[in-house]
Amino acid sequence: MGDKKIHEDQKYIHGLLQNNSFIIQAIYDTFVPKVINYIKQNSGNATQAKDVVQEVLVTIYNQAKQKGLELTCPFDAYFFLLCKRKWLNELKKKTNKEVTINEEVLSKDDDAFTLAFETTVFGEKQELFNAMFQKLGDACKDLLKATFKIKSMEEVAKSLKITYAYARKKKSLCIGKLTKLVQESPKFNQLNNY
Repeated sequence: MGDKKIHEDQKYIHGLLQNNSFIIQAIYDTFVPKVINYIKQNSGNATQAKDVVQEVLVTIYNQAKQKGLELTCPFDAYFFLLCKRKWLNELKKKTNKEVTINEEVLSKDDDAFTLAFETTVFGEKQELFNAMFQKLGDACKDLLKATFKIKSMEEVAKSLKITYAYARKKKSLCIGKLTKLVQESPKFNQLNNY
């Protein structure tokens, strides 16, 4: 059968990456009303629905930017499934009970299901990383943020007014601490078992 074909709806992913206001407005006009209706029919309101949509769009953007997300199914099915899962997870957190997802339309090997699952795991890994990053001290956070933005360690050291040798050593220690925090989190094992 060969590689899966990129769906024509990849234009929505490209539009998000390029911050194309026309494409983003098209997403809001075309796909968001369905999500809002779903959430309103399932113990939510329009404000909560808009929050879910925003979080899902940020996750899609981040996955596309960092992992080169390629859509092999209609954007509608993929986006709706992600929003639906996000909302059901929010309900589960509030009620502390299991929430059943009725996947009446999607089968296990459906592209939308697979892509949504990958994006959900990606989003959860990012949330875990961000939560553990916040536990670092200010010096580590500042150094690592600088290395995310500036590729040259010499420039990082100069911008933070520290020596190059200290910047390299401190970066190594900070990454080690962050890695340890992430790996010691119970959520880390959960995510690795997916």
